[in-house]
Amino acid sequence: MGFSQRSTTEGQLHKIILPLISVLIIITGLSCGSNNVKEVPVTKVKPIEKRTNNVSPSSLLFGIDVDSFNVIHGRIRANSFLSDLLSGYGITPSETDLIIRNSKDIFNVREIRSGNNFTVLTNKDSAAKLRYFIYENDPTLYYIFSFNDSLHITPFRVNPRTEIKFSALTIETSLWDALIGKGLNPELAVDLSDIYAWTVDFFGLQKGDRFKFIYEENFIGDKPIGTGRIIGAKFFTAEKEIYAIPVIQQGKESYYDKQGNSLRKEFLKAPLHFSRIASGFSSARMHPILRIVRPHYGVDYAAPAGTPVYSIGDGTVISATTEPEAGRIIRIRHNSVYTTAYMHLSGFARGISGGVKVTQGEVIGYVGMTGLATGPHLDFRFYKNGYPVDPLKVEAPPVEPVLDENRAKFEKIKSVIADLLDSFN
Repeated sequence: MGFSQRSTTEGQLHKIILPLISVLIIITGLSCGSNNVKEVPVTKVKPIEKRTNNVSPSSLLFGIDVDSFNVIHGRIRANSFLSDLLSGYGITPSETDLIIRNSKDIFNVREIRSGNNFTVLTNKDSAAKLRYFIYENDPTLYYIFSFNDSLHITPFRVNPRTEIKFSALTIETSLWDALIGKGLNPELAVDLSDIYAWTVDFFGLQKGDRFKFIYEENFIGDKPIGTGRIIGAKFFTAEKEIYAIPVIQQGKESYYDKQGNSLRKEFLKAPLHFSRIASGFSSARMHPILRIVRPHYGVDYAAPAGTPVYSIGDGTVISATTEPEAGRIIRIRHNSVYTTAYMHLSGFARGISGGVKVTQGEVIGYVGMTGLATGPHLDFRFYKNGYPVDPLKVEAPPVEPVLDENRAKFEKIKSVIADLLDSFN
């Protein structure tokens, strides 16, 4: 596992990483991988069936010595058939059928997807018969179709290399834009919003708010293939700071603040991802269609039609029905105190109906503009003891904090993570 950073100097980070890195790996259970694992050299994908002659002598490709083969790279065309592709390289229909039957427990060829890459190895003689067809299922898994003495398919796995990286962001418009502006993987926006979903209102981020985080990034060779775990994070404004310290408790990793309280609350801060607030909670608002002043006891989230809507907490569906003004609406009872309502939906998720139990973060429906609505949005309502309250001002209690038997482990992890987060800007 390597270590790199984006937001501080090498010297600054070196001073704290060297004495702490072994502790970090041990107490957080990082998956370091093995430096001895052979990696597949991933070649640049060429246009379909464009021949390449740049294979170096004695080189291995997918574990195969390719010195005596022509190497051809391509991409699976839409609406194409495997048999048609293989027949172009001298493979008969009976051979194709046999290799599929011989390896039906290894790989289902119906799972071959258009747009995915493939590599072909053919003889260098005039016949140029196909010897290997290699299909890229994903960057870490390939299937090698062998057309030699025996016809079979073999899986070939590539072990990614993982680096730990450090970054700090200052919000100008949104977390997404801040990540893109620094050239970081936007997947991190989803990861951070999942961690802080119960404690940070991502719709209310202000210019100047900051995030610092330590995370894993995975590579095949030098090509990034995605991010891994968030090892630690810190969100801070002029008024507050919230650390995210990972601890495995009761077999599950969760994040806690510096006092050991879970960042997971009883309710999510918002019922959908990456939108904007079009209208807030009000006792007197001009209705956009009726053109009369009336209370608006909810929050309108503007979002594209079809955007998934999530239950903000565990509960039981009271009803999933259609009403004249609300359109398609779902009501959920979370406990004896709190209920929520989700209005103007284009439709309900599969299985959602009265009496069904739902879990926090479960998709229950999709943004629409049914009922009295001028455009696609979600009208979200929150009730406490039957009375409407402003969803943006609800302070839900945290779930179980760090247990006494895990307190010593938590203090060690907190010391390392907090020091690392505080060591760069």
